[in-house]
Amino acid sequence: MTESIPHTTNPKGSFLKWFLGDRGAHWGTDPGEYNPALVEETVSSMGRLFGAGRYFGLEIQGWENVPASPAMLVSNHSGGTTIPDVWGLLIGWYRHFGSERPCHPLAHEIILSTQVTARFFSRRGVLKAHPGVAADVLNRFHRDLLVMPGGDLDTWRPYSERYTVRFGGRTGYARLALRSGVQAVPVANAGAHETLLVLTDGRKLARKLGLYDMARAEIFPIHLSLPWGLGIGPLPHLPTPVTLRYKLGKPVSFPADFVVGEEPTDEQVREYDARVQSAVQALLNELRAEDEAARARKATARLQSSVGRRGWGIDLPAISQALIGSLRATLTERFA
Repeated sequence: MTESIPHTTNPKGSFLKWFLGDRGAHWGTDPGEYNPALVEETVSSMGRLFGAGRYFGLEIQGWENVPASPAMLVSNHSGGTTIPDVWGLLIGWYRHFGSERPCHPLAHEIILSTQVTARFFSRRGVLKAHPGVAADVLNRFHRDLLVMPGGDLDTWRPYSERYTVRFGGRTGYARLALRSGVQAVPVANAGAHETLLVLTDGRKLARKLGLYDMARAEIFPIHLSLPWGLGIGPLPHLPTPVTLRYKLGKPVSFPADFVVGEEPTDEQVREYDARVQSAVQALLNELRAEDEAARARKATARLQSSVGRRGWGIDLPAISQALIGSLRATLTERFA
């Protein structure tokens, strides 16, 4: 059993520094607090919401791409403060791998800012987003790690950018991967950003209000969501039913000139960050294409059903395929 050595991680936001003082420096910093029995209990209770025919549909592709522990999953982040994307992925993880293989997600310090929430989440594997804590997970405990580098910038990106990865220049995860010799497993998720409509992330307003210094927040979003109607600020919302979809890709290789065991250069960190973001974006593009194809099929089916009820008996898929084929042939002939 690995000996636990909790880190001292004082709050970075001025509000928590004032609120906590010297208290809570160790909260959410010890992977050894993980309790598999509590994880199984949580998966059993929360899991009732996730799966085929349930409140949240759950589709995950690519488990075969996850190597033996320790693995670092690097994902985009979606769905606002309620984070349905994290819940769905972890429910799927423990259903697939079981509680004997912990996956530690890194969280914003405010999630672990009270003794009650810190105790609840840390015993279920959630840890404070801190370089030393993350390194312990991979190097001392040899466990799996879930990182969503974009954080608040990503989970509160506008609805129009829901298929765009936004890490916001945060490259600490890439340096950690290189230092640890653990290749990042790219993960893309879609669906959680359909549970609300983010109109703007409010980054300019957040800067004017000094929210980063106060609460390490770079956003102050405006959104349409339940139960608020028009929500102002990063308020938790009641997600509408959706299907949460995930794709896990193959581990991303390190830069050719990087030697495991050596300290990575800033250039190597930037290159690896670009590689990982590109891999996550490619998976997200695939999810987008699948979503658009599924919506097109549903629209065609509804239209065909409507036409059929009128007794016209038109084979819409065949007609659409013929039209597309004709258009493709015309364009090929015109621009070849």
